[in-house]
Amino acid sequence: MQWIKATPRVLTAVIAAALFGACATGEAPTAPTAPVTPPPPVAFTVPAVTREFRGLWIATVANIDWPSRSGLTVAQQQTEFSLILDAADQAGLNAIVLQVRAAGDALFPSTLEPWSRSLTGTQGVDPGYDPLAYAITQARLRGIEVHAWFNPFRAANLSDTLRLASTHFAVRRPELTRKYCTQLWFDPGAAAVQDQAIAVITDVLRRYDVDAVHLDDFFYPYPDSRCAGLDFPDSATYATYQRGGGLLGRADWRRDNVNRFVERLYREAHLVSPTARVGISPFGIWRPGSPAGIVGLDSYASIYADSRTWLQRGWVDYFAPQLYWSIASTGQSFGALLTWWGQQNTMRRHLWPGLAAYRVSDGSTSAYTAAEIPAQVQLIRGQNAAAGGSTGSLLYNTTVVVNDRGGLRSLLTSGVFAARALPPATDWLDATAPPAPTIGVTSLGAVLRVSITPVTSEPLSWYLIRWRTNGTWSQRLQRVAALTADVPSAGTDGIVVNAIDKVGNASTDVVWRP
Repeated sequence: MQWIKATPRVLTAVIAAALFGACATGEAPTAPTAPVTPPPPVAFTVPAVTREFRGLWIATVANIDWPSRSGLTVAQQQTEFSLILDAADQAGLNAIVLQVRAAGDALFPSTLEPWSRSLTGTQGVDPGYDPLAYAITQARLRGIEVHAWFNPFRAANLSDTLRLASTHFAVRRPELTRKYCTQLWFDPGAAAVQDQAIAVITDVLRRYDVDAVHLDDFFYPYPDSRCAGLDFPDSATYATYQRGGGLLGRADWRRDNVNRFVERLYREAHLVSPTARVGISPFGIWRPGSPAGIVGLDSYASIYADSRTWLQRGWVDYFAPQLYWSIASTGQSFGALLTWWGQQNTMRRHLWPGLAAYRVSDGSTSAYTAAEIPAQVQLIRGQNAAAGGSTGSLLYNTTVVVNDRGGLRSLLTSGVFAARALPPATDWLDATAPPAPTIGVTSLGAVLRVSITPVTSEPLSWYLIRWRTNGTWSQRLQRVAALTADVPSAGTDGIVVNAIDKVGNASTDVVWRP
């Protein structure tokens, strides 16, 4: 074809001919098409790491939560525990608080105390594996923390005394025990009792990579209506204290026994493991009238637990008062107690109240609907910004969550815990963030494989892997032993990796873009 230089007259003729031809054939003339403007690129803004503690108590005493009954095979026990972890993971939880010393016994091999009866049905009998080690391994695979839960002073039920193993501390040192109503207790005022409890807890810290150690609310025994007016029988211990020059009244002396134990545990636990947290879950009411309008058990006077002092002196890394009442309650208002404990948190420790999941659809006249627990979580979140405010919660108990009683787990999964979160960092133990790793990303068809290279010898807990797919962010925690992670390739336009150290500090973001 020969190209001809077009003059304006020629161009006019060409255009007219084209229009005439189109009209002659019945076709509408085609207007010139404007160029299509591509949509502006979506900014790749990495969100802040979401932080919230979401814990689950797993009670082993009397087979409340796990194992479901004593005498199960190793495989049956492990299967049950894996199902618990799967349910916790599905519900969006990020920590379990596993009861490993319920009453002078052990859920792990110990030279100090006998095996728990809840495992085999007989105290002191080896179950054939290490339940605590198994729990830690399986929890790590799911990005879940493990807190080891101890009771320091409860020894047994009186009905169990003939079945105690010969290695039980109550059998070896019967002079340190006290009978109270239907229970056998170790005397908190005896130095050897405190020594034994500290030795057991620090032994676990030396041997196991637990994220925290945890005490529940049993210090001196709760009053028992079956034995109304009965006082704890520690006259001999108190007399010894007085002969040594002690001047405190008996009630103050009992509180001092507990205070000294709590302070010592905090100090000695951190000597053994500087990064493992220490948590306590006291009764939710310190004293009636605190705050105004609150009525109920006086834990300060009845079980000699001066829990406000522990919080205000910083003898805990996290504090989980058991706020086992509803938002609508008046004499024990959940919201009023939540606010009051935040006001007492002058050292700004983690405040993670316990929530009564066990009351959901429990068949009682005061049963919760499943919606009560998410409503309490939302109330907690509303106080996050307040000085000393809560930054998480714990659920009691596991069985309700696993069985999805009243639809609670489903409601958590699709609602308040739908988006994943990391526990808050405990920066008073270590405020230095770890260095960021280096990463490489390889396309393998349906997945993008992330290779992680650590650049520090500092002990880490996790790698946090986040990715954006079709505008939506997802995340998971990767145990540090695994240095590769796969994320879906379709629609993924960015990957972010952070190293997380033992107290929860996150490194700077390492970003990959295609």
